[in-house]
Amino acid sequence: MRNFIITVDGKQYEVGVEEVGMATPSPRVAAVAAAEAPKPAAKPVAGGTKVLSPFPGLIKNLLVAEGASVKKDQPILVLEAMKMDNDITAPCAGKVSFQVVKGANVESDALLAVIG
Repeated sequence: MRNFIITVDGKQYEVGVEEVGMATPSPRVAAVAAAEAPKPAAKPVAGGTKVLSPFPGLIKNLLVAEGASVKKDQPILVLEAMKMDNDITAPCAGKVSFQVVKGANVESDALLAVIG
């Protein structure tokens, strides 16, 4: 049995998951069981580093102001997917330029921001 702590709507729940019929978990199960939001994809570009959406969802909140200086791994926005809030963090230090607005629906790999 593996135990995880999951936060839903600001409330924390402890969940026990029992592995059934497998000697070792498959890579897909291991990735889901990490109970961590996937790191957003980042691609360096001439004007900065692109922050891409790791999955489809709703832009629930922008956590920093447009043009603000951010540190590496600082949360910059909240992406809601399947009723769970996921912090999207800056892949590098720099100034943030958002390419989305609060309330927008985005697809996987959509450009969320540029850090330059």
